[in-house]
Amino acid sequence: MLPRRAMLLTLPAMLLMAPVAGRAASPGDQVKDAYAAWDGVFNKGDAKALAALYADDAIVLPPSHDVVRGPAEIEKFFAALFANGVTGHHLELIEANGSGDVIVSSAKWSARTKDAPIGGLATHEFEKQANGGLKLRLHTFN
Repeated sequence: MLPRRAMLLTLPAMLLMAPVAGRAASPGDQVKDAYAAWDGVFNKGDAKALAALYADDAIVLPPSHDVVRGPAEIEKFFAALFANGVTGHHLELIEANGSGDVIVSSAKWSARTKDAPIGGLATHEFEKQANGGLKLRLHTFN
């Protein structure tokens, strides 16, 4: 048994930690995890696995390309990027907000082509999945 003084010092620390242990991850933390997974798959050059990170009704809005709809078109779009030598992708969260089953986020993105670094800004809409993960429903970037 702990001495009374030790118990009195330990109790406040335990009370402060209790809400953290039971709290769900913030939208920002969830999106950071999703971004890390997305970058990891992109940087392996696996277009099929990348397309699996998108919802069945997902839309990608690239800056100078037709609208890309659904996993099959998304896979084809990213396969073309990989074939053209785009590598080293990184997403850096700017902000994430959400309630219910939707999280909206913005990010800075960077990558490398055969010739030079590229980058810009991106907006994402994520749909929460039953397993607790996120899938992209909307992805736009400049």
